[in-house]
Amino acid sequence: MNSKTIKNIFFITIRLILGGIMLYGGYQKFAKPLPEPTQMITQIETEGSQKLREKPNILIIKNYIFGMKQTGYFWQLLGICEIVFGLMILSQYLSFVGALMLIPITLHIFLFHLFLEPNDIAELFQTGGFLAINIILIAKEHKKFKPLLWIKP
Repeated sequence: MNSKTIKNIFFITIRLILGGIMLYGGYQKFAKPLPEPTQMITQIETEGSQKLREKPNILIIKNYIFGMKQTGYFWQLLGICEIVFGLMILSQYLSFVGALMLIPITLHIFLFHLFLEPNDIAELFQTGGFLAINIILIAKEHKKFKPLLWIKP
């Protein structure tokens, strides 16, 4: 195999990985019903407030995700975007546009884990890998967007 074939296989593989993960993540947002507004209170009463005080990061994460679900639109919108952009990345013709549109989501996922779960190194590597794949897919097509960024006088 020559280097061009290996390069093509590499890019197809990382597109499949990122697109597949986004499809799965988007689907998961619709797999469970949205929680009731009082569910957090019930959960705190059940688990005990002392347990949550000992691990405030868990409470922050639960509150954050619960808040996104309770907006009535954001959790679903995020799921739809992950599915649509994942499909775009998997397609041959829309891969670049899908990668561009997905960059804020992969950046947010990585920053979420960096700031809210900094001790979970495996999760940081995984989400950092998704962000890196996304950046690589965009950088691969730099010739397409370079004229937009560097206009010659």
